[in-house]
Amino acid sequence: MLTASTLFFCLFAYDAGTAFFRDSDTGWHIRNGERILVRHGLPRTDPFSFSKSGQPWFAWEWGADVLMGGVYRLSGLRGLTALFALAIAAGIWLCCRLHTAAGGNYLILAVLAPLTVITSSVHWLARPHVLGWSLLLATLLYAERAPARFGARHLALVAGGAAIWSNLHASFFLAPLIFFIYAAAHLMRPLLWPLSRDSEWLRARSYCWAMLASFAGGLLNPYGWRLYAHVVSFLSDTELTSRISEFQSFNFQQPVAPEMAAALGLAVAGGTLALSQKKLAHALLIALFVWGGLRSGRVLPLVGLVALPLANGAFAEALHGVRGLRLELQRVLDRTLAWSARLGALDRSFSGAAFLAAAGLLAFLTLASPARSDKIGFPTQRFPAGAASIVEKLPLQARILASDSFGGYLIYRFDGARPVYIDGRSDFYGAAFLKQYLDLMSARPGWRDIVDSFHFTHALLPSDSPLLAALEQSGWTTLYKDDVATLLEAR
Repeated sequence: MLTASTLFFCLFAYDAGTAFFRDSDTGWHIRNGERILVRHGLPRTDPFSFSKSGQPWFAWEWGADVLMGGVYRLSGLRGLTALFALAIAAGIWLCCRLHTAAGGNYLILAVLAPLTVITSSVHWLARPHVLGWSLLLATLLYAERAPARFGARHLALVAGGAAIWSNLHASFFLAPLIFFIYAAAHLMRPLLWPLSRDSEWLRARSYCWAMLASFAGGLLNPYGWRLYAHVVSFLSDTELTSRISEFQSFNFQQPVAPEMAAALGLAVAGGTLALSQKKLAHALLIALFVWGGLRSGRVLPLVGLVALPLANGAFAEALHGVRGLRLELQRVLDRTLAWSARLGALDRSFSGAAFLAAAGLLAFLTLASPARSDKIGFPTQRFPAGAASIVEKLPLQARILASDSFGGYLIYRFDGARPVYIDGRSDFYGAAFLKQYLDLMSARPGWRDIVDSFHFTHALLPSDSPLLAALEQSGWTTLYKDDVATLLEAR
């Protein structure tokens, strides 16, 4: 029921038809997927910009791009809305299964569910990372339910899952990391507590094999080992990531800050309890995702999806171990725990996957109704839909200075035929280019030299951009202006 509720909340209360497309990166993912389908091959050089045209490009999420491009060709943005709403619901379903696998309490799951939805919804977008969430949760579920020894079939399954993941989203490196954490935890447990060293080391060895299998599976991509090197290079480049907004720490002045703080606090409490219960792997995983969530808003959804289910297992074990209360309180606690167990068993008796598929079909049919047609698409209050109609009349060789927040939208709007100055592919543009771009957009000293070096003929900027006044003072004329964007032409 929680999965279905999330699906319909996402589609209708959350207004996924426009909210999913509030990030312009969706635009270039769609067009890149279409190009791959039409040309039957991956791009090796940049096809979308004039600032870096022809330079080598890692299309590291090509599988997700192909999926998005294919769905778009079949049913447009309506189909993508249904696809990613279903992917989010599937992630919530796997999250609920992780609560159970970690030994969680059903009533605690119900209490934590709103926090999971809120923390994850900050990154509910039609972008490949949403597909990565389900693969991450599936990997954790497999690690939790893993047999004492991994046979060839198990290792093949792990490698196959990692191979799929590495072609969908860059978070695939988490698969070997997760198995490494489980292996390290089993190696360390006999050193911390009086446990059987032989059995723990046997488990550690199995997880080491799984780690190697997932690492090898991750190599099954068009770029081989270079994809690992590219991901490590990107994530370790603090000069670059410090200039990307979604990699910054979450702003706790936002309206959802209390829920974010509550999720982090409960995760820390659960991790502390897990350590006291000798659940070292759970404690390490919670610590990893809490640290990541504090460092980067991009990781905060994983606190709700991963850390809270593991924390639930610790809370449930602590409650089951409570003894010595007053008789009436002890009876209430025991009855509540028994009732929760029955509710959990009832929930598991339903076919969650089948129910999810039926709910997804119903949601898609609802989206397909004519009444919803005007509620699906890139939000006009965020993107330059009005200005784009004027841009459409400009020569194709026009060199338009546009913000990165508009770049992906322009690639989508003009089917990739009109090259852009910059878009959201930060790993491709690099730290030096982003620094130059930010200096330009802020009209800092030297901005004129940057404008001259790129020979811009037009500028399409947010109407509150500091650069607008500087360009107007330099003699640029206004061709179009509304509350969202202003289009200027050079002298």
